[in-house]
Amino acid sequence: MSGLGRTVRPSADDWCFLPQVRDHGVMGLIGRFYGTDNGRLGNGLLVGLYAKPGIAGHQWFAAVSAVVMLALLWGTVLTALRLAGRTAPRGVPLLVAAMTAVVFLFPTLNIYKTFYWPASSVSHTVAPVLACAAVIPLAWARSRRGRRAALAAVFVTGCFLGTLSEETSAVALVALAAVLLVRTRLFVPRVRPYARAWCLTGLAGVVTGLVVLVTSPGSRRRRERYGAGTGELFAPDSLAESFHGFLEILGTVLTTWQYVGAVAAGLLLGLLVRDRSGHPSVLLPGRPAFPLAAGALAVVVSGYLCTVLTYPLFGEGVARAARTWNDYLLLYVLVLTGAGALLGRALRRAGWRTGAVAAAGAVVCAASCAGLAVPVGDLGRDLRVRAERWDHQDRWLREHAAQGSRVLPYHPVPISGMGEPFGGHRHRPWPARCVAAYYHLSRVTFAPGNVP
Repeated sequence: MSGLGRTVRPSADDWCFLPQVRDHGVMGLIGRFYGTDNGRLGNGLLVGLYAKPGIAGHQWFAAVSAVVMLALLWGTVLTALRLAGRTAPRGVPLLVAAMTAVVFLFPTLNIYKTFYWPASSVSHTVAPVLACAAVIPLAWARSRRGRRAALAAVFVTGCFLGTLSEETSAVALVALAAVLLVRTRLFVPRVRPYARAWCLTGLAGVVTGLVVLVTSPGSRRRRERYGAGTGELFAPDSLAESFHGFLEILGTVLTTWQYVGAVAAGLLLGLLVRDRSGHPSVLLPGRPAFPLAAGALAVVVSGYLCTVLTYPLFGEGVARAARTWNDYLLLYVLVLTGAGALLGRALRRAGWRTGAVAAAGAVVCAASCAGLAVPVGDLGRDLRVRAERWDHQDRWLREHAAQGSRVLPYHPVPISGMGEPFGGHRHRPWPARCVAAYYHLSRVTFAPGNVP
């Protein structure tokens, strides 16, 4: 699926990022983000890194980000097993991580904006997976040096998240606060002080990053532009409309059957894990309902908070801005996976025929993936058609710009509701300025048909 990334071409905000990075470098883009656009320093860094190679960066983004996200999710699964004092057959944690990635990335209303559009992915898809990176050092936090390294890692990760995505930061704050509040009913006594220190350090890191972001000139300009000040965000009408939008989102998510693949993957894990000798669990035994309830509540609270934060930008369309759901959907998928693992463990202890149950779980995983093949296949055809048209127009514009033309026609080449110059029945002309800068033109005009 990530191979389709080779057919991705710039659109929407990409038109503006490319000439900025070309002319002023990655630091120039970071400065623009901080001082003008939105204040997101971390976001500017990641955008600059994929924009620096030009179109090639967009083409390779999906493959590279898929590998990074899979590796981090794999590390998260391994860390969870180690902390729980469990081990699993080789390949099973990777399978669970892969299934988690699939059901996180693809059961969405707009796969392109979720995974293939780099500007959206770094803010709403890669960001929550990067948050998982803070958990991985806990697997080695058995010595004083290891514990200090884990504390440093969660603080640095929190700071970066705070300057990368406000919505993912909100989810991280809710998740860390939830763990902090339930630690006495979740962890054995010997690790509770360290769990408290780790959560507080993570909270401090996220808050530090958010303070840098919120106090930036770019963030102030953005809040003024969209009317997203504190008073507007938490006005009764805004809160009520956000609540209705979140209910609609929940209805869509809870009726998307492919998410059952996460439960099935967790079921396989729960059936196959065994005790890890010499590594006692840090979790209290025999309390599966409590952590699941806490996780589900964290999903609901963080999801509603993210909807409140995005409502000023999308208004009544907030329930259709599926790319912004990913900030809390990863937590939802992880809770489903954990529920499956606890179910698998309970069935194994009850003496069920684990072979038959494991086979059923594997079938459900395969069915979940198969159910995603059709929308991904349809998107692949659209991507290939757009890439052909985009490349043709790109060559034509470059040739005529090289010949000295300063004003040239441009025909919109849309994909998956993305912004294009003169798109939306010519009501969205703003990317035209950036297209002109990209091709070293004075301006581009609307071409009602394809260029010659």
